[in-house]
Amino acid sequence: MMTRNVGNLDRIARFVLDALLIALAAIRTIGAWGYLGVIFVGTAFVSFCPIHRIFGLKTCQDC
Repeated sequence: MMTRNVGNLDRIARFVLDALLIALAAIRTIGAWGYLGVIFVGTAFVSFCPIHRIFGLKTCQDC
């Protein structure tokens, strides 16, 4: 089960930074690895990060 473990500030930072990463990959400023940002944008939308779960991290106050 996916329990929320990503807080709002973390979600905003993930979305903004990884959208920038994807855009840079799209205009070929950086390599194709920039498309990995899609994964982190997805974690921002669902408020769940599997890496946080592995390490027992939570960045949300109310979860």
